[in-house]
Amino acid sequence: MKLKDSVAIITGSSSGIGAAIARLFAEHGCHVAINYSNNEDGARAVAADCEKYGVRTLVFRANVAEDADCRGLVEATLAEFGRLDILVNNAGTTKFCDHANLAGLDKQDFLDQYAVNTVGPFQMTRAAEQALRANGSGHVINMASIAGLAGIGSSIAYAASKGALVTMTRSLARVMGPEVRVNAVCPGFVQGEWLKKGLGEDKYNAMLEKTRAAAPLHATASPETVADICLGLIIGGDLTTGETILIDGGAHLGAAPVRR
Repeated sequence: MKLKDSVAIITGSSSGIGAAIARLFAEHGCHVAINYSNNEDGARAVAADCEKYGVRTLVFRANVAEDADCRGLVEATLAEFGRLDILVNNAGTTKFCDHANLAGLDKQDFLDQYAVNTVGPFQMTRAAEQALRANGSGHVINMASIAGLAGIGSSIAYAASKGALVTMTRSLARVMGPEVRVNAVCPGFVQGEWLKKGLGEDKYNAMLEKTRAAAPLHATASPETVADICLGLIIGGDLTTGETILIDGGAHLGAAPVRR
């Protein structure tokens, strides 16, 4: 599939990975609906970056935990562009809590994270289903995480919500074909302000170096490298659906051997 003149919704795209995806898609000629929950200034800055490539943009405030907001975002996109080809469910949230601190999480923490990280992608996909099916080659990309596969990450609640998203990706792929492909992308450590703010700078830097050293490729992901994988799934993955793509430099394989 060529991206030129297609239309994408990217949730949570006012910064970080979502913003990188919006910019890369726009560079390839895709019109983009940029979604934010709180950071309107960031969303409008991303829109301005995208418009430099000659594409049209829509900036829309929506909380994906709310079904009415999800439907409103899809309706506004269709009203603006007349079609929808791609949905990237990128919006996410967490509460940083050491896994050993079971008392640090309560029921509401789980509900809050599931509402955005798991229920949100379902509600967005449901709202977009008919539009995605209409052209016979729709795409859904769910932004999961290595946390959902390995039970690691910012908190147990976050890992559980992303694990559920991986499972849901497979379920949706099974029922949305052949018109729509559904895949999950699972980044490992992603460089950027979101993780630095959550961990604190000292812990962030230490974890960055440790992860790089242990990964066979001696590298960690950036928002841009995650965006590259999403682009590849759209334009080169015609027979790929229900798949989970890890982006971690091979860190999940274990420590790289010492070179002698």
